[in-house]
Amino acid sequence: MKLTRRMLLASGAAALAAPRLAFAQGETIKIGILHSLSGTMAISETTLKDTMLMLIEAQNAKGGVLGKMLEPVVVDPASDWPLFAEKARELLTVQKVACMFGCWTSVSRKSVLPVIEELNGLLFYPVQYEGEESSKNVFYTGAAPNQQAIPAVDYYLNELGIEKFALLGTDYVYPRTTNNILEAYLKSKGIAAEDIFVNYTPFGHSDWSKIVADVVALGADGKKVGVISTVNGDANIGFYKELAAAGVTADKLPVIAFSVGEEELSGLDTSNLVGHLAAWNYFQSAETPANAEFIAAWKAFIKDDKRVTNDPMEAHYIGFNMWVQAVTAAGTTDVDPVIDAMVGQTFPNLTGGVAEMLANHHLTKPVLIGEIRADGQFDIISQTEPVPGDAWTDFLPDSAVLEADWKDLRCGMYNTQSKTCVQLTSNY
Repeated sequence: MKLTRRMLLASGAAALAAPRLAFAQGETIKIGILHSLSGTMAISETTLKDTMLMLIEAQNAKGGVLGKMLEPVVVDPASDWPLFAEKARELLTVQKVACMFGCWTSVSRKSVLPVIEELNGLLFYPVQYEGEESSKNVFYTGAAPNQQAIPAVDYYLNELGIEKFALLGTDYVYPRTTNNILEAYLKSKGIAAEDIFVNYTPFGHSDWSKIVADVVALGADGKKVGVISTVNGDANIGFYKELAAAGVTADKLPVIAFSVGEEELSGLDTSNLVGHLAAWNYFQSAETPANAEFIAAWKAFIKDDKRVTNDPMEAHYIGFNMWVQAVTAAGTTDVDPVIDAMVGQTFPNLTGGVAEMLANHHLTKPVLIGEIRADGQFDIISQTEPVPGDAWTDFLPDSAVLEADWKDLRCGMYNTQSKTCVQLTSNY
């Protein structure tokens, strides 16, 4: 499926199709689905809406939860960050959802955060992010920097011998904070400040010619250059096209992306991208029985053999099943008992091994490095054992002293030096 067709399908009434089952009011448990179905992030988020509909349908086929059917409530925040907060408030106050699964960008999550903390809502956030946060009301089922960004840099340093780094990102909180962490980490590894090039572009950026030329020029002194990409959304289309047009090949100047997976590549001609890399915690090409079953279920649900699976889909799969287990254990969908029951929940990863929800509301996750193939899939060239997610990085001084623990300390920002909780909420 080409990008243009998918984005057209993602907008308007077609993307807001009604659930497949009809429900009587008051007889269901409502689940909020807060993903952009239009705008620049629709390329990534529409699939997550579909994933949630599939998971809810499958759970209803098992009898629902606590004897009730689950009812999806789909809204479209339209890649508009303030609208995420409005839609979250609507889901909690009007629709009375038990929890929400949603957001992709960190700016959308930051928009929602004060709303769910004020109203004591519950959000499952499925995408890799910059860390530096732990809210009582959020479960972060995507990767923290130590589960994606840091291992990716280690791969560049140890396996590819990269000596200069171009950190290219979309201009918002996730790329900026992640790159601050990576700059500090690279300097701790002996990389000189002048060998680190940082550039930010707006959402939807399309003219990449000068930026790609600048990156290529970094290697004029003979040092090997590698790109770390935190470019998000449909801006990746122009970026990768310009790389191909400039003759940038992976053997000469590799790119490792944190926001490009199978879904994004399905709208591109990948023949010129072979060998470039991505760091995630899941790839569709993982060869496990659980993943084969998940892929088959997805294709049967979506009725399109060309639609792919990706990392944030697995994050929703794990988070949703943990929520079902926690609600069952708590005997209620009330937020506080469910939050308590979530910590310690385990569920199998699709790539092998088991995910565990930690007291800091982050998962344990394996780290995978994938190499782009001509068919838009990835060859998995590196995989670790599950790594515990770290809410606060060890590579920024102010963060290194912080700990998040919602089980015993009941705090997301516990200062281990002063032994005090300095919990900051809403817009930090």
